[in-house]
Amino acid sequence: MSFLSFRNLLVLSLLCGLRLPAQQQTPVRNVVLVMTDGMRWQEIFRGADETLLTPENYYNKRDVAPLKQQFLAATPEERRRKLMPFFWEHFGSTGVIFGDQDAGSTASVTNGKNFSYPGYSETLTGHPDPRIDSNDDKPNPNLTVLAWLNHRPKFKGSVAAFGAWHTIANAVNPEKCGCVDNAAYDPLVISPMPDALAVLNAVKRDSPREWEDETFDAPTFYTAEEYVKAKKPHVLYISLGETDEWAHAGNYNEYLLSAHRADQYLKQLWDLLQSMPEYRGSTALIFTTDHGRGAVGDTWRNHGEKVPEAKNIFIAVSAPGLDGKGVQKNAALVTQSQVAATLARFLGEDWKAEEPKAGEALPLK
Repeated sequence: MSFLSFRNLLVLSLLCGLRLPAQQQTPVRNVVLVMTDGMRWQEIFRGADETLLTPENYYNKRDVAPLKQQFLAATPEERRRKLMPFFWEHFGSTGVIFGDQDAGSTASVTNGKNFSYPGYSETLTGHPDPRIDSNDDKPNPNLTVLAWLNHRPKFKGSVAAFGAWHTIANAVNPEKCGCVDNAAYDPLVISPMPDALAVLNAVKRDSPREWEDETFDAPTFYTAEEYVKAKKPHVLYISLGETDEWAHAGNYNEYLLSAHRADQYLKQLWDLLQSMPEYRGSTALIFTTDHGRGAVGDTWRNHGEKVPEAKNIFIAVSAPGLDGKGVQKNAALVTQSQVAATLARFLGEDWKAEEPKAGEALPLK
């Protein structure tokens, strides 16, 4: 375009009260990190596996016809959209999605353990730690990116973590973090106290317990949602757990249903955030898992060092101004250790400068 044409366009736009396109992206002021424990990349990218959707993999050999109707389709693309509709609508268009091995993209853990606590610690610190070699419910000896951000003046008192599994609280380490860190059946008391939060505390206290140290995902999610409404944190971390528990139980059908609910929770949370001026148009969203699972026979139930393919995960990212066009194809390997630096970078902070062992931020451009 010539200088004269540009000048004429500028004059015309001013005369007509038009705005030229903004040259600067909307800044990110908030980051939400959501994880669902032990969800396989295969279901994310291929949808439900018909060979596993059987009465033998359901409670008391229940009829699976309704679930086949709900989740099966002719192609992987159709099946994955049935299972995770919000995921594919949201991240699939302008987000960045890593881990579709069918498209030549691999995401993996680096801790070598391929189970939960090492994966959560790697995600939140940006590096593996050989001292974390079990799922024992004990404080993380490392500083997490959440704790570091909570001690930064800009984010002090504005970081919150919620987990279905009690060990999540120790993975964050509330003493080091000084942030809101609520997990499993623990009540959350804030001031002022919303009525809905009081009800949720009662539900957690009085409900039968399928797992002694882990709630169903619903109380965790709705507790986090009420906290967002009341306190509007800049950094929010939510860890869901049912996908892992049902898989270990050999219940593929409930595994699918819990994955589908996790997708619905993502949508509900995102819709809430976009209804609030504190978050609308200024929030990045990261969705991932702590580890994968086996791929052959009954190994889909399990993970760990004896299941090497359980190192494979997925990572999905969206943010204002990010135009990543969905699934990355024929891409370089990315790792779980890159999530922490990515989270911090969105907020204008350099986690790797604070923690040199951490991975680089994810390549999003």
